[in-house]
Amino acid sequence: MIVERMHVPVGLVDDTAVWPYDVPAVAALLGEGIALEAPVTFLVGENGSGKSTLVEAFAEAWGADVRGGTSGRRYSSELERSTLGSTMRLDRTRLGARMVGERAAGYFLRSETALDMFTRYEKASPAYLEVSHGESYLEAFDSHFHEKGLYILDEPEAALSFTACLRLIGTLADVVEAGGQVLCATHSPVLTSMPGASILELGDHGVRRVDWADLELVRHWRAFLDEPGRYLRHL
Repeated sequence: MIVERMHVPVGLVDDTAVWPYDVPAVAALLGEGIALEAPVTFLVGENGSGKSTLVEAFAEAWGADVRGGTSGRRYSSELERSTLGSTMRLDRTRLGARMVGERAAGYFLRSETALDMFTRYEKASPAYLEVSHGESYLEAFDSHFHEKGLYILDEPEAALSFTACLRLIGTLADVVEAGGQVLCATHSPVLTSMPGASILELGDHGVRRVDWADLELVRHWRAFLDEPGRYLRHL
């Protein structure tokens, strides 16, 4: 493990009734915060539950470029750190404490800036030319997910097919085997099925640890695939 807990010291927040601290999942960071108990942790929840907010702040607290990319490198100074990113603290293991600055190995895939990031890659490597959006994601994973480090992903399944999601699970397993750690926000029932992963479900309740079979998104997908009309008739 590299990071054991993410939290926000109460003394750093002037008003917990304003965004983002009024989001239940973000409020769960105050004080003791949220423990990370496995090498791979998935954050799941509906849109607006705070998944991306937590993931991006986590990346900022780790020291990653706010636009995304390889940890320890800076591609742009155009984006300022978020309010939550400025207050979040990470409890690092002995290994994590050694990963600072240029030694902060890992990768941050930020959904909003992924296209810009892949454009940078295309200029630097012919491997990214003439491939689909999903293939560029896989090329990034194959090229950058190969060392002991912290890998932070925001909805990587957005451009991936079913089989590509399965391939990503294999890549994440390789990261774990190398001694790395993963924090991933996702809507994918495929990714969250990864053996040994910890799943945190975000919602009005805040944050709770849930088994894959008990996830709301899994129950909905099962019900939808069994009988789509049960959902479509309400549209």
